Parts: sequence; C-alpha cells; structure tokens
Amino acid sequence: MSTPPLAGAGMPPGAFSGTQAQAAREVNTASLCRIGQETVQDIVFRTMEIFQLLRNMQLPNGVTYHTGTYQDRLGKLQEHLRQLSILFRKLRLVYDKCNENCAGLDPVPMEKLKQKNQQLKQIMDQLRNLIWDINAMLAMRN
Repeated sequence: MSTPPLAGAGMPPGAFSGTQAQAAREVNTASLCRIGQETVQDIVFRTMEIFQLLRNMQLPNGVTYHTGTYQDRLGKLQEHLRQLSILFRKLRLVYDKCNENCAGLDPVPMEKLKQKNQQLKQIMDQLRNLIWDINAMLAMRN
C-alpha cells in the first residue's frame, strides 16, 4: 500500500530534498498496525461472505439446477477467494514491514506497561475532574 502524495501549499513538485521526500513516503509502525487491523477485518468479512455463498449453493445431488445461477455463484466464490488471497499477501507484507521496523527495539516488560497505563489513567482522571470543576464553577457564575 502506498501513501498518498503530500500536497504542498503552493510548492512545486520536487521541492522537497531527497531525505525529506523519503521520510514523507515512509509509513510509521502505528499506521502499519492500523492497516494490518483493517486488513484482518477485511479477511474476516470476505471469509464470512464465502461461507454465506457456500451455504446458499446447492450441491448437484440429482436435483435440477439452473446452470446460469450455479455459474454466477461459482464466479462470485472464485472472485472472493482471489480477493482473500490478495488480502493475505497484503497482511504478510504489513507483518514483515512491522517486524523489520521493530527489529532493533527492546521489548518493554509487561509490568512496566501496566505501570505506565495506570499513570496515564490517573492523569486522565485528574484532567476529567479538573474540567468538571471548571464547568461547575462556570455554571455557578451564571
């Protein structure tokens, strides 16, 4: 997946230096994870559609069926399988790129993450209380 080109405010194309243009084209790991999550959601959706198509298809067990309907459903099924294959390849590329980006990073211990999350929760609670207090004081003035 490629990133959209940057729209420079009145700047002609090629106005960026080489390193700036390269940095603009790079996708950070958080964006890759979001793309990966969306791809997984697309894979689940496509898989559900495939099972729906399979459930609705009648097996040729001696019952007369319309060849056109069968061919249409078979074509849809093959198209969904082709798209599913493309989505899995896309997910593999995103996975490999994330691993490449995170190769030099040291894993953060789970306990440290829990501690940071707790600190952030406390800060958010304090800000929420502060906003509530300010709103209460403004309401008392009016």
